[in-house]
Formats: sequence, structure tokens, C-alpha cells
Amino acid sequence: MEARKLIASFCYFSIFFAGFLVPVVVYFVTNDGWVREHAKKALLSHILPFFSLLFFLIIWIATISVTSTIFLGVLSLILYFVVTIWNVIKGIQVLLER
Repeated sequence: MEARKLIASFCYFSIFFAGFLVPVVVYFVTNDGWVREHAKKALLSHILPFFSLLFFLIIWIATISVTSTIFLGVLSLILYFVVTIWNVIKGIQVLLER
């Protein structure tokens, strides 16, 4: 297995333990364009739920109701789940790439 594949997939799998830290470090440390591209994609996918959570928090503060709180909570959980699954799929695809 190539080291560049492992590093690129590690960027995606880091959503479980290091958040956006690993893709940022890999992006600035490596000179390989292919690995940098995957690090950038992983970073964007790790940051997306964070910014959406801030957006949902602002909306929740603006609309004080139980229904909106439950709706926004369910919506943010779905987003986190989808992003996590997407990162796992991309990490496996990178490992299996030829």
C-alpha cells in the first residue's frame, strides 16, 4: 500500500478522533498535489457540520420554540451522520484506488 493513499484516507478517517486538525496539518506539510486535494476535501467535510451547527444555534436563539429546537436538533444529527458516512466512504475509496 502506498503511503500517499494512507495519508489521504487518514484525512477522511480523522473525523472520528481529530476533527479538522489532521487535514490542515497534512495540507500544509505535504507537497503531493493529490494528497493535498484529498486533505482539502476532508477539511471542508469536517468543517461543514461545525458551521451548520452555528447556523442552527443562531436560528434556535432567534426562534424560541420547542418545535424548532427539536427540528434543528434532528436536522443537525442527520447532517453529522451523513458527513460521517461520506468521510468513511471516501476514505475507503481512496484506499482502494489504483
